[in-house]
Amino acid sequence: MSEIPAGQPRTNRGMHALYLMGAIVALSVVFAGFAKTYFLKGAFGTPSLTPLVHLHGFVMTTWFLLFFVQTWLVASHRVALHRKLGMFGAFWAIVLVVVGVTTAIAAAGLGHSPGPPPLQFLVVPLGDMLVFSVLVSLGLAFRSNRETHRRLMLLTALGILTAAIARIPLAFIHKGGIPVYFGITDLILITAVLIDTIKFRRLHPAFLWGTLFIIASQPLRLMLSGTELWMRFAHWAVG
Repeated sequence: MSEIPAGQPRTNRGMHALYLMGAIVALSVVFAGFAKTYFLKGAFGTPSLTPLVHLHGFVMTTWFLLFFVQTWLVASHRVALHRKLGMFGAFWAIVLVVVGVTTAIAAAGLGHSPGPPPLQFLVVPLGDMLVFSVLVSLGLAFRSNRETHRRLMLLTALGILTAAIARIPLAFIHKGGIPVYFGITDLILITAVLIDTIKFRRLHPAFLWGTLFIIASQPLRLMLSGTELWMRFAHWAVG
């Protein structure tokens, strides 16, 4: 998600591989989490979806596909098209937040959850939308600084995988609940940061503070979800 000059060094080519891999991992996790209820729901015979949920699935899938396309464009040195598509991406990020918040609240109101009590689980998607909003805003603000920009955008994509991870049909994930959902998200994030740090022999500040921001939000959400204050807010939000 950054601007790369034509005569790029080997290290930049390695960075392209990291971002392309990150985009593929994100798409794979989203597909694994929502295959049964969205992408392949016809094969599994799962319940029909509301128009809002269909819209949410389309918006989220488009965002992750857009991230992949943007990383591929940079790796292919098609920077002009990357910039133009980035303008659409900024608009789509706003759409994603609006639709994501609306869908999360509607799902909680209907009692839908991958396991935990719906009103408590609501803290996960709403928290993801807050984290996403902050990171994508910073990523756009630093778009002239390619090293910071591309790292923030990678964190933006990987940091909102928690809801998809929660729905991957594996017993240990369902039994582990929200701490396991967050733990797997963190494992993916830390792996990307370690690869980058080892390659460049330094921990980039965008990765340091961005990752700390994501991880720090998780125990705060866990503590908040069990409080009377959160439950009152959740009840108010779902109407």
